[in-house]
This record gives sequence, C-alpha cells and structure tokens, in this order.
Amino acid sequence: MDINGRSGEMAVFARVAQEGSLSAAARALGLTPSSVSRIIARTEQRIGTRLLIRTTRAITLTAEGEAYLRGARRILADMAEVEDAITDQGVPRGRLRVSASLAHGRLAIVPLIAAFSARYPAILVDLMLSDEVVDILGGQADVAIRFGTLADSPLTARRLGDTGQVVVASPDYLARHGTPQVPEDLLQHNCLRFSFRRAVSDWPLRRDGLDLSLKVAGTIEGNSGEALAQLARLGAGIARIGQFSVDEDLKSGGLVALLEDYNPGDREPIHAVFIGGAAMPARVRAFVDFLVEHHRA
Repeated sequence: MDINGRSGEMAVFARVAQEGSLSAAARALGLTPSSVSRIIARTEQRIGTRLLIRTTRAITLTAEGEAYLRGARRILADMAEVEDAITDQGVPRGRLRVSASLAHGRLAIVPLIAAFSARYPAILVDLMLSDEVVDILGGQADVAIRFGTLADSPLTARRLGDTGQVVVASPDYLARHGTPQVPEDLLQHNCLRFSFRRAVSDWPLRRDGLDLSLKVAGTIEGNSGEALAQLARLGAGIARIGQFSVDEDLKSGGLVALLEDYNPGDREPIHAVFIGGAAMPARVRAFVDFLVEHHRA
C-alpha cells in the first residue's frame, strides 16, 4: 500500500486502532513495526498532538485520536465509495452493510433480502439486526432503518412508511391481574418499558379529544421491542410497542389490544438512512430503491 500520502497515513492509523497494537497492524499491512511507528509519529508531529498512548500492554486512543479516527474512517470510506462508483460500471457490487432493529428486521427486512440478493447477485448483503443505533458516518453500516423523527444530520433519508403503537397484554396476564378499562388503571399494572436513552416512561394516550401523558412503571425494561413483545406474550406485563411487531399475535389471540378507545393514533415514520451524494455506491442506491419499492411496515 502507498503509505507516503495522508490517506496512507490515515489507513495505517485506522488499522492500528482496529488491531490494538503496532505489531498486529504491521502484520496486517505487510509492514514492519518500526515503519508503522514512524508513520504514527509523523502523523502526530504534523498534527501537533498525541493521538495514541502506547504502553507495553496496550494502545489507547486519546480524545484527539478518537476524533482523528472518526474523520479518517469517513475520508477513507468516501474515497472507497468514489472508486466503487467509478468501477461499478452500472453493475452494483461489493459488500452492503444493512442495520435494522430485531423485530422490524426479522418481520419486514429479512423477507426482502432473498429477492434483493437474487436480483443483485454481485452484492454481498451483510445484515445486522440490533436495536442499538449504529454510527453510519463512523462506518458501522451503509444503510440503517430508523424509526421516529430524525435528528438533523448530514445523512440522507428516504421514507419507507410508518407504523402505529398499540398497548397489549396476554390473556393469561389479564386473567390474573384484570383488564385496564381507563388509562389510569395502568398505574396498577406491571408495564414493560424501553430502556433506550431516548426512551421516556410516559405513554401517550387520548381522552375526549385531548392528549394525555401517563407515567407508567414496572419491573422490567429492555432495549428490544421484540423482547418486550415476547415478555408480554409470556404474561410478564403490559407493553406499548409497534403495531407491526404484534400483528400476528393480535390475530392469533396470543396478545390482546388494550385501551383502543384511548389510542392517540400517533404514527412513527420509518426511514432508510445512508450517506448520499454523487459518490454514493450503486449498491446502496439499488438497495434503497428496492426498499422504497417493496417495503411494507
């Protein structure tokens, strides 16, 4: 690899951060440890600050090193995308990293992957299902499926649809604890809540045309809508989760919708989020277009 330019230095630094040691990075890059050490020292001297703290046991990034790593990864990804866009020649190819939540990914995204892969056999789809939010700008994914209002960012978003929320419990739980008739009854029940940093314990409801917010409580929290739905099916409590994730349970009777007369009818938009622009790889464009065409919430 060309290690003389700044992009080469960035690639070496990113590999050191990934491997956690100079020697491991040197082996991966086909360089000597002393060469890698000189490149890091040259980079630090040019920038004028320490990027790595080196000990006999490990390498730790400084705050400046963390910032430099994020920028380096973004720049290297942009360079790769430009080259990919040029070499695609109209045929989408390469690895496509897709991030989706557990429940929505399993129910709505996984069924589309086989058809997409059959249409674009040169694309390797790397599907990651997790309810944690990935850092697209940091290079953790090419496309992510996001729910709710999006924060301002340099990312591009295309709307795929929307979904409502429903309060549910199992027949077994209701038989043991009673069925809530009015919103305030929820205060006497074990409510299963999300533990996201952005999550709140208040559940929005509506009575006589007026919005109300009820602060519920319970003994179980989780960061996965699918996990909360399963807990509700097992009779652990009452959950308020996305309609799409419990449609089959509602149809089969495994779960019962509660307080529907007080459902505010709020809808969460669903977006595909990615790095757009002229250098967007053909594989990303193809996948997003496919989602817009075929996605069903």
